Amino acid sequence: MSQNLLIVESPSKAKTLKKYLGRGFDILASYGHVRDLEAKEGAVDPADNFHMNYALVEKNKKHVDAIVKAVGKAEKIDRATDPDREGEARAWHLGEIRKGKKLLKNKKLLRFEV
Repeated sequence: MSQNLLIVESPSKAKTLKKYLGRGFDILASYGHVRDLEAKEGAVDPADNFHMNYALVEKNKKHVDAIVKAVGKAEKIDRATDPDREGEARAWHLGEIRKGKKLLKNKKLLRFEV
């Protein structure tokens, strides 16, 4: 496992970027959205300042697990998402998942658009 981890949205981007970045980077794809609001009941909690409750998207669970595992071994984590609202949301959710698992201590977490 390399010290640099790059997370992109699609597997085709991961494959293309691997050609350019080489051995110094591990590149993984999130395969789209990783979390969504919980089912209708309980998605938003008005009693808790309208806190939103999220759940992993089941079809992408194995990709999220691979990313979480790789984050644990990397020193620097880059999130390279599309320059649109969906890209911003995907980058934010991936960051929140890692924060929740306490994987970011003493690690650089960056985000840039591709």
